[in-house]
Amino acid sequence: MRTLEVYARHVANTYNKIPLILTKGKGMYVFDEKGRRYIDFVGGIAVCSLGHCPTSVVKVLRKQLGKLMHASNLYYTHEQANLARLLAQICPNGIEKFFFCNSGAEANEGALKLAIKHTKRSKIIVMEGSFHGRTALTVGATWKIEYRKPYEAIIPKVFEFVPFGDLQAVERAMNDQVAAVLTEPIQGEGGVRVPPDDFLPGLRKLCDERNVLLVLDEIQTGMCRTGKWFACEHWRVSPDVMTMAKALGSGFPIGALGARAEVMDSFMPGDHASTFGGNPLACVAAIETIKTMKKLKLPERVTKTGDYFMKRLLELAESYKQIVEVRGKGLMIGMEVVSKEIAQKIQLDMLKKGFLINVTAEKVLRFVPPLIVEKSHIDKLVDALDQLLGG
Repeated sequence: MRTLEVYARHVANTYNKIPLILTKGKGMYVFDEKGRRYIDFVGGIAVCSLGHCPTSVVKVLRKQLGKLMHASNLYYTHEQANLARLLAQICPNGIEKFFFCNSGAEANEGALKLAIKHTKRSKIIVMEGSFHGRTALTVGATWKIEYRKPYEAIIPKVFEFVPFGDLQAVERAMNDQVAAVLTEPIQGEGGVRVPPDDFLPGLRKLCDERNVLLVLDEIQTGMCRTGKWFACEHWRVSPDVMTMAKALGSGFPIGALGARAEVMDSFMPGDHASTFGGNPLACVAAIETIKTMKKLKLPERVTKTGDYFMKRLLELAESYKQIVEVRGKGLMIGMEVVSKEIAQKIQLDMLKKGFLINVTAEKVLRFVPPLIVEKSHIDKLVDALDQLLGG
Protein backbone atom coordinates (compact mmCIF):
# COMPACT_ATOMS: atom_id res chain seq x y z
CA MET A 1 0.00 0.00 0.00
CA ARG A 2 1.39 3.43 -0.96
CA THR A 3 2.10 6.10 1.65
CA LEU A 4 -0.78 8.40 0.65
CA GLU A 5 -3.20 5.47 0.71
CA VAL A 6 -1.98 4.54 4.20
CA TYR A 7 -2.56 8.11 5.33
CA ALA A 8 -6.08 8.08 3.93
CA ARG A 9 -6.86 4.82 5.64
CA HIS A 10 -4.98 5.00 8.94
CA VAL A 11 -3.92 8.60 9.79
CA ALA A 12 -6.28 11.23 11.23
CA ASN A 13 -7.21 13.86 8.64
CA THR A 14 -6.39 16.93 10.74
CA TYR A 15 -4.15 18.82 8.29
CA ASN A 16 -4.62 20.11 4.74
CA LYS A 17 -1.37 18.60 3.53
CA ILE A 18 0.71 19.76 0.59
CA PRO A 19 1.00 16.88 -1.92
CA LEU A 20 4.62 16.14 -1.09
CA ILE A 21 6.33 13.23 0.67
CA LEU A 22 9.54 14.36 2.36
CA THR A 23 12.24 11.77 3.03
CA LYS A 24 15.29 13.67 4.30
CA GLY A 25 16.66 17.09 5.04
CA LYS A 26 20.01 18.81 5.51
CA GLY A 27 20.64 22.44 6.26
CA MET A 28 18.39 24.68 4.16
CA TYR A 29 17.18 21.78 2.03
CA VAL A 30 14.63 18.98 2.13
CA PHE A 31 14.24 16.16 -0.38
CA ASP A 32 11.20 14.26 -1.61
CA GLU A 33 10.85 10.56 -2.37
CA LYS A 34 12.04 11.14 -5.95
CA GLY A 35 15.17 12.90 -4.74
CA ARG A 36 14.07 16.37 -5.79
CA ARG A 37 15.56 19.15 -3.62
CA TYR A 38 13.58 22.07 -2.17
CA ILE A 39 14.82 25.23 -0.44
CA ASP A 40 12.85 25.33 2.81
CA PHE A 41 11.38 28.68 3.87
CA VAL A 42 8.98 27.02 6.33
CA GLY A 43 11.56 25.38 8.58
CA GLY A 44 9.04 23.02 10.15
CA ILE A 45 7.05 26.19 11.01
CA ALA A 46 9.90 28.01 12.76
CA VAL A 47 11.25 24.81 14.33
CA CYS A 48 14.40 23.94 12.34
CA SER A 49 16.26 27.14 13.14
CA LEU A 50 19.69 25.54 12.77
CA GLY A 51 18.61 23.88 9.55
CA HIS A 52 17.58 20.28 9.07
CA CYS A 53 19.55 17.68 11.03
CA PRO A 54 22.19 20.10 12.39
CA THR A 55 25.43 18.16 12.87
CA SER A 56 26.10 19.31 16.43
CA VAL A 57 22.61 18.39 17.67
CA VAL A 58 22.56 15.04 15.88
CA LYS A 59 25.93 14.21 17.49
CA VAL A 60 24.80 14.82 21.08
CA LEU A 61 21.52 12.98 20.51
CA ARG A 62 23.35 9.90 19.24
CA LYS A 63 25.63 9.98 22.27
CA GLN A 64 22.73 10.42 24.71
CA LEU A 65 20.81 7.51 23.11
CA GLY A 66 23.48 5.18 24.45
CA LYS A 67 23.42 6.68 27.96
CA LEU A 68 19.91 7.49 29.19
CA MET A 69 16.74 8.08 27.16
CA HIS A 70 14.16 8.42 29.92
CA ALA A 71 14.26 8.63 33.69
CA SER A 72 10.90 10.12 34.83
CA ASN A 73 10.58 13.33 36.79
CA LEU A 74 10.55 11.30 39.99
CA TYR A 75 14.34 11.68 39.82
CA TYR A 76 16.97 14.33 39.07
CA THR A 77 19.12 14.42 35.90
CA HIS A 78 22.17 16.48 35.02
CA GLU A 79 20.68 17.20 31.58
CA GLN A 80 17.58 18.92 32.94
CA ALA A 81 19.58 20.97 35.44
CA ASN A 82 22.05 22.07 32.75
CA LEU A 83 19.26 23.15 30.42
CA ALA A 84 17.52 25.14 33.15
CA ARG A 85 20.75 26.95 33.96
CA LEU A 86 21.35 27.81 30.29
CA LEU A 87 17.80 29.07 29.81
CA ALA A 88 18.11 31.33 32.84
CA GLN A 89 21.14 32.92 31.15
CA ILE A 90 19.37 33.76 27.87
CA CYS A 91 15.82 34.51 29.05
CA PRO A 92 14.58 38.02 29.87
CA ASN A 93 15.50 39.38 33.29
CA GLY A 94 13.69 37.59 36.12
CA ILE A 95 12.71 34.43 34.22
CA GLU A 96 14.77 31.95 36.18
CA LYS A 97 12.68 28.86 37.02
CA PHE A 98 11.39 26.38 34.44
CA PHE A 99 8.92 23.58 33.91
CA PHE A 100 9.68 21.25 30.99
CA CYS A 101 7.11 19.63 28.71
CA ASN A 102 6.84 18.41 25.12
CA SER A 103 5.15 21.13 23.07
CA GLY A 104 4.06 24.74 22.89
CA ALA A 105 0.45 23.95 23.71
CA GLU A 106 1.57 22.14 26.87
CA ALA A 107 3.76 25.09 27.84
CA ASN A 108 0.83 27.49 27.44
CA GLU A 109 -1.46 25.12 29.33
CA GLY A 110 1.00 25.13 32.21
CA ALA A 111 1.33 28.91 32.08
CA LEU A 112 -2.43 29.40 32.37
CA LYS A 113 -2.68 26.94 35.26
CA LEU A 114 0.20 28.70 36.99
CA ALA A 115 -1.46 32.11 36.57
CA ILE A 116 -4.69 30.86 38.13
CA LYS A 117 -2.84 29.09 40.95
CA HIS A 118 -0.60 32.06 41.75
CA THR A 119 -3.23 34.81 41.68
CA LYS A 120 -6.25 32.81 42.86
CA ARG A 121 -8.26 34.64 40.18
CA SER A 122 -10.26 33.23 37.28
CA LYS A 123 -10.09 35.47 34.20
CA ILE A 124 -7.53 35.64 31.37
CA ILE A 125 -7.33 38.50 28.83
CA VAL A 126 -6.26 37.27 25.38
CA MET A 127 -5.95 38.84 21.94
CA GLU A 128 -7.98 38.76 18.76
CA GLY A 129 -5.91 37.01 16.11
CA SER A 130 -4.11 34.88 18.71
CA PHE A 131 -2.97 31.27 18.46
CA HIS A 132 -1.90 29.46 21.62
CA GLY A 133 -2.59 25.77 20.98
CA ARG A 134 -5.14 23.03 20.38
CA THR A 135 -5.77 21.58 23.83
CA ALA A 136 -9.17 22.26 25.37
CA LEU A 137 -7.70 25.07 27.48
CA THR A 138 -5.36 26.67 24.93
CA VAL A 139 -7.84 26.48 22.05
CA GLY A 140 -10.10 28.58 24.26
CA ALA A 141 -7.39 31.25 24.20
CA THR A 142 -7.08 30.98 20.42
CA TRP A 143 -9.02 33.52 18.35
CA LYS A 144 -10.11 31.61 15.26
CA ILE A 145 -13.74 30.63 15.80
CA GLU A 146 -13.43 27.55 13.59
CA TYR A 147 -10.91 26.14 16.05
CA ARG A 148 -13.04 26.88 19.12
CA LYS A 149 -16.68 26.39 18.17
CA PRO A 150 -16.77 22.56 17.88
CA TYR A 151 -15.39 22.26 21.42
CA GLU A 152 -17.27 24.98 23.28
CA ALA A 153 -18.75 22.40 25.66
CA ILE A 154 -15.34 21.68 27.20
CA ILE A 155 -13.67 25.10 26.91
CA PRO A 156 -13.55 27.01 30.23
CA LYS A 157 -15.42 30.33 30.16
CA VAL A 158 -12.45 32.30 31.47
CA PHE A 159 -11.15 34.10 28.37
CA GLU A 160 -11.93 37.62 27.19
CA PHE A 161 -10.68 38.66 23.75
CA VAL A 162 -9.55 42.21 23.02
CA PRO A 163 -8.02 43.71 19.85
CA PHE A 164 -4.31 42.98 19.49
CA GLY A 165 -2.28 46.14 20.05
CA ASP A 166 -5.11 48.07 21.73
CA LEU A 167 -4.02 49.13 25.23
CA GLN A 168 -7.27 50.91 26.00
CA ALA A 169 -9.24 47.74 25.27
CA VAL A 170 -7.01 45.78 27.63
CA GLU A 171 -7.48 48.39 30.33
CA ARG A 172 -11.27 48.27 29.92
CA ALA A 173 -11.21 44.49 30.32
CA MET A 174 -9.20 44.67 33.55
CA ASN A 175 -11.06 43.92 36.77
CA ASP A 176 -10.34 42.25 40.10
CA GLN A 177 -10.88 38.78 38.60
CA VAL A 178 -8.12 39.05 35.98
CA ALA A 179 -5.23 36.68 36.65
CA ALA A 180 -3.17 37.35 33.54
CA VAL A 181 -2.84 38.96 30.15
CA LEU A 182 -1.64 36.43 27.57
CA THR A 183 -0.23 37.54 24.23
CA GLU A 184 2.28 36.72 21.52
CA PRO A 185 4.79 39.59 21.12
CA ILE A 186 4.27 39.19 17.37
CA GLN A 187 1.32 37.16 16.14
CA GLY A 188 2.38 34.24 13.96
CA GLU A 189 -0.65 32.21 12.95
CA GLY A 190 -2.64 35.45 13.02
CA GLY A 191 -0.72 36.75 10.00
CA VAL A 192 2.71 37.90 11.29
CA ARG A 193 1.29 40.99 12.97
CA VAL A 194 3.66 43.32 14.82
CA PRO A 195 2.07 45.47 17.56
CA PRO A 196 2.55 49.23 18.03
CA ASP A 197 5.76 50.03 19.89
CA ASP A 198 3.90 51.15 23.00
CA PHE A 199 1.88 47.93 23.33
CA LEU A 200 4.15 45.57 25.28
CA PRO A 201 5.56 48.33 27.54
CA GLY A 202 1.99 49.49 28.12
CA LEU A 203 0.88 45.96 29.02
CA ARG A 204 3.77 45.69 31.46
CA LYS A 205 2.71 48.93 33.14
CA LEU A 206 -0.97 47.94 33.29
CA CYS A 207 -0.16 44.54 34.75
CA ASP A 208 2.12 46.07 37.38
CA GLU A 209 -0.55 48.56 38.39
CA ARG A 210 -3.27 45.89 38.70
CA ASN A 211 -1.09 43.11 40.15
CA VAL A 212 -1.83 40.98 37.08
CA LEU A 213 0.63 38.54 35.49
CA LEU A 214 2.00 39.31 32.03
CA VAL A 215 2.34 36.02 30.14
CA LEU A 216 4.20 36.08 26.82
CA ASP A 217 3.89 33.27 24.30
CA GLU A 218 7.34 33.18 22.67
CA ILE A 219 6.82 29.75 21.14
CA GLN A 220 7.26 30.99 17.58
CA THR A 221 9.03 34.30 18.21
CA GLY A 222 11.67 32.96 20.60
CA MET A 223 15.11 31.42 20.12
CA CYS A 224 16.59 34.20 17.94
CA ARG A 225 13.76 34.17 15.37
CA THR A 226 13.29 37.96 15.36
CA GLY A 227 16.92 38.99 15.86
CA LYS A 228 16.78 38.77 19.65
CA TRP A 229 16.81 35.67 21.84
CA PHE A 230 13.18 36.54 22.58
CA ALA A 231 11.00 39.05 20.75
CA CYS A 232 9.96 40.94 23.90
CA GLU A 233 13.55 42.21 24.10
CA HIS A 234 12.83 44.51 21.13
CA TRP A 235 10.61 46.49 23.51
CA ARG A 236 12.77 45.98 26.64
CA VAL A 237 9.94 44.16 28.39
CA SER A 238 10.35 41.27 30.81
CA PRO A 239 7.26 39.13 31.45
CA ASP A 240 6.24 37.35 34.63
CA VAL A 241 5.72 34.10 32.74
CA MET A 242 7.02 33.04 29.33
CA THR A 243 6.52 29.99 27.12
CA MET A 244 8.80 28.52 24.47
CA ALA A 245 9.01 25.42 22.26
CA LYS A 246 9.43 25.04 18.47
CA ALA A 247 13.11 25.92 17.81
CA LEU A 248 14.22 25.04 21.34
CA GLY A 249 15.11 21.45 20.42
CA SER A 250 16.01 21.87 16.73
CA GLY A 251 13.18 19.53 15.81
CA PHE A 252 13.29 17.26 18.85
CA PRO A 253 10.00 17.79 20.74
CA ILE A 254 10.42 19.98 23.81
CA GLY A 255 8.54 22.86 25.40
CA ALA A 256 9.30 24.97 28.43
CA LEU A 257 7.44 27.29 30.76
CA GLY A 258 9.60 29.89 32.47
CA ALA A 259 8.60 32.27 35.26
CA ARG A 260 9.84 34.54 37.98
CA ALA A 261 10.80 32.42 40.98
CA GLU A 262 8.06 33.73 43.27
CA VAL A 263 5.47 32.93 40.60
CA MET A 264 6.77 29.45 39.74
CA ASP A 265 6.97 28.61 43.44
CA SER A 266 3.17 28.67 43.51
CA PHE A 267 3.35 25.23 41.89
CA MET A 268 3.67 22.49 44.51
CA PRO A 269 4.22 18.74 43.98
CA GLY A 270 1.10 17.34 42.34
CA ASP A 271 -0.09 20.67 40.88
CA HIS A 272 1.30 20.00 37.41
CA ALA A 273 3.35 17.28 35.71
CA SER A 274 4.57 15.75 32.45
CA THR A 275 5.77 12.16 32.10
CA PHE A 276 8.12 12.86 29.22
CA GLY A 277 8.79 16.52 29.97
CA GLY A 278 12.47 17.38 30.17
CA ASN A 279 13.64 13.87 29.30
CA PRO A 280 17.42 13.58 28.77
CA LEU A 281 17.18 13.36 24.98
CA ALA A 282 15.09 16.52 24.68
CA CYS A 283 17.32 18.36 27.13
CA VAL A 284 20.60 17.60 25.36
CA ALA A 285 19.03 18.64 22.05
CA ALA A 286 18.00 21.97 23.59
CA ILE A 287 21.35 22.49 25.33
CA GLU A 288 23.27 21.94 22.10
CA THR A 289 20.82 24.13 20.18
CA ILE A 290 21.47 27.04 22.54
CA LYS A 291 25.23 26.50 22.49
CA THR A 292 25.30 26.37 18.69
CA MET A 293 23.14 29.50 18.42
CA LYS A 294 25.63 31.30 20.66
CA LYS A 295 28.60 30.12 18.58
CA LEU A 296 26.91 31.30 15.39
CA LYS A 297 25.94 34.63 17.02
CA LEU A 298 22.48 34.09 15.61
CA PRO A 299 20.75 37.20 16.98
CA GLU A 300 23.16 39.45 15.10
CA ARG A 301 23.12 37.24 12.01
CA VAL A 302 19.31 37.12 11.91
CA THR A 303 19.08 40.90 12.20
CA LYS A 304 21.30 41.39 9.13
CA THR A 305 19.74 38.62 7.05
CA GLY A 306 16.22 39.62 8.07
CA ASP A 307 16.83 43.25 7.08
CA TYR A 308 18.04 42.08 3.67
CA PHE A 309 15.05 39.76 3.21
CA MET A 310 12.62 42.52 4.18
CA LYS A 311 14.32 44.94 1.77
CA ARG A 312 14.01 42.49 -1.13
CA LEU A 313 10.33 41.77 -0.41
CA LEU A 314 9.50 45.48 -0.05
CA GLU A 315 11.10 46.08 -3.44
CA LEU A 316 8.87 43.34 -4.82
CA ALA A 317 5.82 44.92 -3.21
CA GLU A 318 6.50 48.20 -5.01
CA SER A 319 6.19 46.40 -8.34
CA TYR A 320 3.06 44.30 -7.85
CA LYS A 321 -0.42 45.38 -6.81
CA GLN A 322 -1.18 41.80 -5.69
CA ILE A 323 0.97 42.47 -2.60
CA VAL A 324 -0.89 44.34 0.15
CA GLU A 325 1.83 44.59 2.81
CA VAL A 326 5.15 43.15 3.97
CA ARG A 327 5.70 43.03 7.75
CA GLY A 328 7.65 41.28 10.48
CA LYS A 329 10.92 41.29 12.40
CA GLY A 330 14.11 39.36 11.78
CA LEU A 331 13.35 36.13 9.94
CA MET A 332 9.66 36.10 10.86
CA ILE A 333 8.13 37.83 7.85
CA GLY A 334 4.65 37.93 6.39
CA MET A 335 3.72 39.08 2.90
CA GLU A 336 0.00 39.69 2.61
CA VAL A 337 -1.58 39.35 -0.83
CA VAL A 338 -5.00 40.45 -2.01
CA SER A 339 -6.80 37.09 -1.82
CA LYS A 340 -6.77 33.57 -0.44
CA GLU A 341 -6.80 32.17 -3.98
CA ILE A 342 -3.67 34.08 -5.00
CA ALA A 343 -1.86 33.02 -1.81
CA GLN A 344 -2.66 29.34 -2.39
CA LYS A 345 -1.65 29.52 -6.05
CA ILE A 346 1.68 31.13 -5.17
CA GLN A 347 2.34 28.44 -2.56
CA LEU A 348 1.76 25.59 -5.03
CA ASP A 349 3.55 27.29 -7.92
CA MET A 350 6.56 27.95 -5.70
CA LEU A 351 6.56 24.26 -4.76
CA LYS A 352 6.92 23.42 -8.45
CA LYS A 353 9.88 25.81 -8.60
CA GLY A 354 11.56 24.03 -5.66
CA PHE A 355 10.60 26.23 -2.69
CA LEU A 356 8.60 25.43 0.42
CA ILE A 357 6.58 28.40 1.69
CA ASN A 358 3.62 28.62 4.05
CA VAL A 359 0.27 30.43 3.98
CA THR A 360 -1.35 31.60 7.20
CA ALA A 361 -4.37 33.79 8.01
CA GLU A 362 -5.72 32.73 4.59
CA LYS A 363 -3.76 35.21 2.47
CA VAL A 364 -0.44 35.85 4.20
CA LEU A 365 2.69 34.18 2.86
CA ARG A 366 4.68 33.43 6.01
CA PHE A 367 8.45 33.10 5.75
CA VAL A 368 10.10 31.45 8.77
CA PRO A 369 13.16 29.75 7.25
CA PRO A 370 16.05 28.17 9.14
CA LEU A 371 18.06 30.98 10.68
CA ILE A 372 21.13 29.83 8.76
CA VAL A 373 19.51 31.07 5.52
CA GLU A 374 21.89 33.03 3.30
CA LYS A 375 21.35 35.97 0.98
CA SER A 376 21.75 33.67 -2.03
CA HIS A 377 18.75 31.59 -0.87
CA ILE A 378 16.71 34.75 -0.36
CA ASP A 379 17.64 36.05 -3.80
CA LYS A 380 16.53 32.80 -5.43
CA LEU A 381 13.20 32.89 -3.59
CA VAL A 382 12.50 36.55 -4.44
CA ASP A 383 13.47 36.02 -8.08
CA ALA A 384 11.05 33.08 -8.29
CA LEU A 385 8.27 35.16 -6.70
CA ASP A 386 9.03 37.95 -9.17
CA GLN A 387 8.63 35.54 -12.10
CA LEU A 388 5.33 34.22 -10.75
CA LEU A 389 3.80 37.61 -9.95
CA GLY A 390 4.92 39.07 -13.26
CA GLY A 391 3.81 36.07 -15.31
